[in-house]
Amino acid sequence: MLVTILAGAALLALVAPFAGRALGAGAGWLLGAGLAGLCAAVAALAPQVFGRSPVVQTVPWMPTLDVHLMLRLDGLSLVFALLVLGIGAIVLAYSARYLGRGPHAGFYGWMSAFAAAMLALVLADDVVVMFVAWEITTLCSFFLIARSGPSAREPAIRTLLVTVAGGLSLLAAVVVMVVATGTTRLSAILTDGIWAEHGVLTTTVLVLVVLAAFTKSAQFPFHAWLPDAMAAITPVSAYLHAAAMVKAGIYLLLRFSAAFAQVPIWNVLLISAGLTTAVLGAVVALRQHDLKELAAYSTVSQLGLLVAVIGVGTQEAMVAGVVHTVAHALFKGSLFMLIGVVDRQAGSRDLRRIGGVVRAMPLTAVALVATVASMAGIPPLLGFVSKENLYEAFLSVEGPWGPVLAGVAVVASVFTVAYSGRILWGLLARPASPASRSESVAAAADDAAAPAAGGAEPRSERKPREAAVPFWLMAALPGLAGLVVGVAPFLLDTLVATAAGAAAGTGIEVHLALWHGLNVALVLSAIAVGFGAVAIRARGRIDVIMQARSFPFSALGVVDATRRGIISLGVRAGAPTASNAPARHLAVPMVMIVLIAVVGLARFAGLPQVVGTRSQPLDWLLVVLIVGGVAGAVLAPTRVAAIVVTGVVGFSTTLWYYVLGAADVALTQLLVEILTVLVMVLVLRRLPERFRPASNRRRLGAGALALAAGAATTVGVLALTGRRPLSPAGEFYLMRGEDLSGGQNVVNTILVDFRALDTLGELTVLGVAGVTVAAILAARDPLATQRPDPPLRHGGGLADSAHNTIFIRTLQKWVGPAVVVLSVLFLVRGHNLPGGGFISALIGGAGFGLSYLAAPQDKQFRLPPMALIGSGVLVGTGIGLVGLADGSFLRPLHAYLFDIHLTTALVFDVGVYLAVIGVVLASINLLGSERPPTRVRRDTTGPPDQPSGASTEPPSAAAAGNARSGDPHAHTSGEPAPVAAGEVERS
Repeated sequence: MLVTILAGAALLALVAPFAGRALGAGAGWLLGAGLAGLCAAVAALAPQVFGRSPVVQTVPWMPTLDVHLMLRLDGLSLVFALLVLGIGAIVLAYSARYLGRGPHAGFYGWMSAFAAAMLALVLADDVVVMFVAWEITTLCSFFLIARSGPSAREPAIRTLLVTVAGGLSLLAAVVVMVVATGTTRLSAILTDGIWAEHGVLTTTVLVLVVLAAFTKSAQFPFHAWLPDAMAAITPVSAYLHAAAMVKAGIYLLLRFSAAFAQVPIWNVLLISAGLTTAVLGAVVALRQHDLKELAAYSTVSQLGLLVAVIGVGTQEAMVAGVVHTVAHALFKGSLFMLIGVVDRQAGSRDLRRIGGVVRAMPLTAVALVATVASMAGIPPLLGFVSKENLYEAFLSVEGPWGPVLAGVAVVASVFTVAYSGRILWGLLARPASPASRSESVAAAADDAAAPAAGGAEPRSERKPREAAVPFWLMAALPGLAGLVVGVAPFLLDTLVATAAGAAAGTGIEVHLALWHGLNVALVLSAIAVGFGAVAIRARGRIDVIMQARSFPFSALGVVDATRRGIISLGVRAGAPTASNAPARHLAVPMVMIVLIAVVGLARFAGLPQVVGTRSQPLDWLLVVLIVGGVAGAVLAPTRVAAIVVTGVVGFSTTLWYYVLGAADVALTQLLVEILTVLVMVLVLRRLPERFRPASNRRRLGAGALALAAGAATTVGVLALTGRRPLSPAGEFYLMRGEDLSGGQNVVNTILVDFRALDTLGELTVLGVAGVTVAAILAARDPLATQRPDPPLRHGGGLADSAHNTIFIRTLQKWVGPAVVVLSVLFLVRGHNLPGGGFISALIGGAGFGLSYLAAPQDKQFRLPPMALIGSGVLVGTGIGLVGLADGSFLRPLHAYLFDIHLTTALVFDVGVYLAVIGVVLASINLLGSERPPTRVRRDTTGPPDQPSGASTEPPSAAAAGNARSGDPHAHTSGEPAPVAAGEVERS
């Protein structure tokens, strides 16, 4: 059942781009309904989970590596799965009214992919699968922010840097855990006794996990990325950066609490960082005038309270953590969407400009009051119940630290009430005082100055009116749910008990109630609300104080400085080879090869004895040819001559492979040699005809290094192979290969049957190389470096390209189709005879090369190279997934049609074929044409995800002002800006 649910989420992610393109914004209703259906399917499994019997399902993925798609639904994963799917369904339905007209393929595609990845993350019972899902959420967040307009580029990069750093930390933790425990199963790792036996190992893994969680959940000192990410449009902020993605770090901490809750460093790190973040985020929220900025810092603060209470580690703390996770997802997701409603209807989010705006929007106003009240901890909302549980959890700490921690939490809550009042007062109270009017003028001035600083054009304010019912209702639904379970919190007893029990690793009884009598927690809640009310009343003076104070450093400045430092370090590391001269690039690896050989000879007494047959006379003849070719290439005065004699080396090597019996390798070498010569000739058009004269000193140095590297390579080959007898692996492939794969070509069966995962990796690298070549060539003006063709001294056939190519064009008419047929033949027969996807693609590539050479003028093939490369990788990956039906990713499936043996390995070979053909075509199209094609997108309607009827908004006035005053959390982004007309679309 779990695999079916996860597959359904993945299917929605695949369908979403097409639905967004076909249905436009309305696709949100369809996709939201899909997530709601999956949420119902997960909820249907709740009774089994409540019976303390987790739902477990395992699908073999890579059995030889002991990696499986192990899914486990216990109480904790149930809570997070319901939040991911439930809030996701509401946000997607909300997006159907928020987004403007036009296709929204990218937005819905990335949002649905994020939902699927987040669901996989909370259901994964394999740490490898969990890490993969973790990284996918990071990438989805990056693309969703980056596509929100030009001003979102830098915030997207900063967010990616911080969260990827956390991903690397989690990767290190996963590697250490798997090596230490010998399993990838998460539930087994958490209950392993090794954590109580090895303190250093436990501390290492603990710190790595904490770092990963802190970066994802925006904890100090990694908190700056979350407000910065508000450059994304409101649905993204509501889902990823309030209700779901930031909860990934919370989930990780709750999940590992069972193993680390009693380790002191865990308690110290989480409590100190969490409470620091809670207070800091709440204080900075009071500085903000932009509603999204304020809500973002509020999220940082509330996440800090969650992290701190998880660090307490007691059963009461686990209960409080789960309850506040649910409460925060409900009121904060609703708050962000309601802010989007106000922004859409009023044309601004600046509190100084929209005072009293919701008076004309009574339904939205009621929803806002309920949502903000829950955030402030006002009864009878779920936020009040969760805050009381937080206080009780902090008070449960033994000794004097309990009251201290509870006191700090109360301070953070006082500021929470204060900024909650700031939101409501700013939206409900109509500004009338001179000070308020001067603030509005200042806000307008800041907006006017924002475009000059690189911001978007200001929004046009208009008379607000109530939003359509589906729009505000979707935004209010999570807040309404918070009201219902706040009045009747006992409805959550069983869910919270099983989730907290899963986090604590033991059974827990939970009895939530709105009224527990007069106790310390109630008194603390009253103190927080009371002092918060005082702060609201003194909001004018507090605002003056907050705006007058500037921080001595900028949090985003630290991220940018780190980024610049990494780039600078990379520049310095690459400086020794930072040249267009190939010699400098080759010198470093050559020197390293020589050093490795010297160390190897010093370490080992001698080389192993060479066994096998003696050399034959033909071998020495080929050696002479190769040596002669190398000498000719060294002495060649022109580049054309060097290519010719280099071809002698290649073809002699081909003959040598054939003599040794490696027909597949010989055929591959031959085809690669042909295409290499073609590409090198195309490159020659952009290079001088003759080599630059070199001094004798440089010749001697290069020659000495080349001889040393050659000798080192020869020694390495003798030491590592030495023509020894057949290895056990070789014997296995020869003896069992045909029985297991059904193929007689040992080389091909190794590539597409036994080592298909390696081949898929190489295929991906090849595809990336093709894309890189295309990007590099497309980024330069080919005419700037192209050497003009030399003038012909005499007329005649050579002066006319049509006459010059008549013979090869005639040949191509007959040979071209034959090459295509030959290519397909080698593809189909590759499992039993020399051939396969790579060789057949090289044959096809040679046919394209012949077609290019036969053309009288520069020719571009209409087949899209990038699409072919991508299709090849997708075909290889897709057919690999089919292998899961037989228990393993990339396992070939076999069938017989009469006496014809059919295998999915052939389909995998088709993927190899497509990718290689794509790389060849990319090289010919880009190197063989005068100028690579550039597609230009004309767009005068603004970004596709722009709210309907609203122009773009500048960075908030408060954010702009704070940036100028040195606010470390300053953020200068609004909703996405229009794409400039004529912007080049990067393919």
